[in-house]
Amino acid sequence: MTDVIQPGGDKRGWRETVLVYFTPVMLSMLILGFASGLPLYMVFQKLSFWLRDAGIERSTIGFFYWVTLSYTLKFLWSPIVDRVKIPILHSLFGARRSWIVTAITGTIAGLVIISQTDPTQGLLPVAIGALLLSYSGATLDVAIDAWRIESAPNRMQANMAAAYSLGYRFAYMTSGVGLAISEWSDWTWSFLAMALAMGISMVLVFFIKEPAAGAGKRELEGGFASKVVNAVWEPFKQFLGRLGFWFFPVIALIMIYRMSDFTMGVMASPLYADIGFNRAIVGGIQSGPGLIATFTGLFIGGVAAFRFGLMRAMVIGLIITFITNGAYAWLAATAGPDSIWQLTVAIVGDNLAGGFVTTVFIAYLSSLVDPANAATQYALLASFYALVSKFLSGFSGVLADAVGYVYFFIITASVTIPAALLLAFVMIAGTEAAKGKLKFAERETI
Repeated sequence: MTDVIQPGGDKRGWRETVLVYFTPVMLSMLILGFASGLPLYMVFQKLSFWLRDAGIERSTIGFFYWVTLSYTLKFLWSPIVDRVKIPILHSLFGARRSWIVTAITGTIAGLVIISQTDPTQGLLPVAIGALLLSYSGATLDVAIDAWRIESAPNRMQANMAAAYSLGYRFAYMTSGVGLAISEWSDWTWSFLAMALAMGISMVLVFFIKEPAAGAGKRELEGGFASKVVNAVWEPFKQFLGRLGFWFFPVIALIMIYRMSDFTMGVMASPLYADIGFNRAIVGGIQSGPGLIATFTGLFIGGVAAFRFGLMRAMVIGLIITFITNGAYAWLAATAGPDSIWQLTVAIVGDNLAGGFVTTVFIAYLSSLVDPANAATQYALLASFYALVSKFLSGFSGVLADAVGYVYFFIITASVTIPAALLLAFVMIAGTEAAKGKLKFAERETI
């Protein structure tokens, strides 16, 4: 088992809390967050827009959604990212950066392939490009998550998560520019422009520092079969051994902590439409005050976790999630098409809470991960929460039809209650490992 040091009582002043965001590792995290987010937004949003614009049937576009399963199933090949050395690139860049460069190259190739296809002439080339873009993007996520976990100690993981998520938001805005380019020129130049943006990100990776944490312990001994078994089984066995009984409460907490956001978010846009809000006004609030609220939430989440501790920040996250999700029940019960101020309150509150919770939740997942198996363990934890939450989110419409919007949002807000009970159980009775307080010695020297 990886050496750990017991948590100390480091006191963090407000000056240190703010200045941590201006360190080189945070700038690196911002760049990598951008690189991680752009392929996701292109494959999730812009690809379907392009296909529909070309006249492809909705049923066919729906099947293309399956390429995004790579982001849910990435834990299956994360042991390869953890253990396999890419010839030449490994010696040039190190384990993490070599995989990041390789994955970005794959996303560029996917975008270029898509840019040179015409869906009206056949969908096979489009599918090949989309698969390459999606699976390269998911692999990039695995490598970047591992880099993030290994590049900073536990006390900085919330700040790293905030910088990562901020880079993701910049990627979202950049993908919007790609949509505008498709209007001004055509889709070919739109996809090529996004490929160029990924290329710039790859060049910047050359100047990012390779983390040293966990490097020596990623080496495997024995024959091929034993290496495969150790690469796949050992990370899970180690994680289970570190948590013991607390593996089960921790996994349950991971699965439901963000479930309220997932289920509520699916029905927010239908609510706007059914109330009769002007689409331009909704879009303006989301991309203006809403975006600022997201950035603010990301920053405050990092500050709260760094200043007050991760578990207390998670408690705050559940409280504000309960309040802001409940605000949508208030919106559904009282708002009309002209209730712009109520719409603004709901969107801004939800985005603020979403940014805050994103930061502290990613930090909690990261704190549970050993740097020797960072890619594999983090991908596994991320899949636990994504699989369950996304599956249940598919029934959001059924529940909203059955009980109406007001009770639907009350129910989704109430999902925070069992999450709060589980969190309290872990905080009061849990081990240091379950609380994410074990400090892996090699990361604490960073």
